[in-house]
Amino acid sequence: MVDRHVLAHQLFTGISWQHLACLIEELADPWQAAVEGRRHKARGEARKRGAGTGTRHRLVFVDRLVVTPIHLQHDLPHSVLALLLGVDRSTVTRVIGEVRGLWAERGCAVPDRPGLRLRTLADVFAYARAEGVELRLDATEVQVRRPVAGRGGRRAFASGKKKQNTMKATVIADHQGRTLWTDALRPGRMHDATAACNEGIGICLRHFPDVEVLLDDGCPGLRRDHPGQAVTPPRKPNKIALPQVHAARDEARHRHSSKRITVEHALADHKRWKQLTRWTHRREILPATYRAIAGLVSDRTVNA
Repeated sequence: MVDRHVLAHQLFTGISWQHLACLIEELADPWQAAVEGRRHKARGEARKRGAGTGTRHRLVFVDRLVVTPIHLQHDLPHSVLALLLGVDRSTVTRVIGEVRGLWAERGCAVPDRPGLRLRTLADVFAYARAEGVELRLDATEVQVRRPVAGRGGRRAFASGKKKQNTMKATVIADHQGRTLWTDALRPGRMHDATAACNEGIGICLRHFPDVEVLLDDGCPGLRRDHPGQAVTPPRKPNKIALPQVHAARDEARHRHSSKRITVEHALADHKRWKQLTRWTHRREILPATYRAIAGLVSDRTVNA
């Protein structure tokens, strides 16, 4: 067994001691409530023993918060983590699933607003309107395993851009590259604009007419339906246009890219976690994993 204090170091977990302490304080009560709920469901009645009695956890709550980011950061197999902690592999698998679910439900942190977290797209637009924030939206793809042959929907994950089987995540960041929201991941074959519309961005743009969102070239439909709100780079002028028209268009595209680069930085922060460089586990777990990592990254960027 390895010293638990060593495993909690930032080199293993990817998060600082202060961040870990904040997570312990924030999630201790929800985790305990979830444990008691599962026990009550298994018993079918109220507990008869006093609090603090009964079977002891071989991995206490702090150990559970330590082993999960190690798995997310370095993608170590569950069997290796079980060997380091002196427990069974199934215990590590169950622990990671529980903590990952808690982190996925946290949402993203908000600058200068302790305790406030954004969980839905409507929350992000309401925050942007209240604070006067200009949003940046972009999508990224995570390579996943190819679905089994003969199973329905197999082609849905084939990305024409990456030439791989992927799942696509839509991310919104602010002008400083801080993650504000990520969606529930879509198959890689789906277009970026379609994925954003399926999450309800069109409805949010109608209900928050004073919020602007910077988009890339792949969303001309949103720009057409919401002029002045969905901002994309200017279209290429006619070939016979004057040189100064082409120069003005290039300058406008450069200014637009300079503003949108912050969301690219946010995506790069997510991809520093090894599990998001190439996903080798079950595809249905990836959305919760991505939201959990996005929430941890937002904590770090807000507190930096």
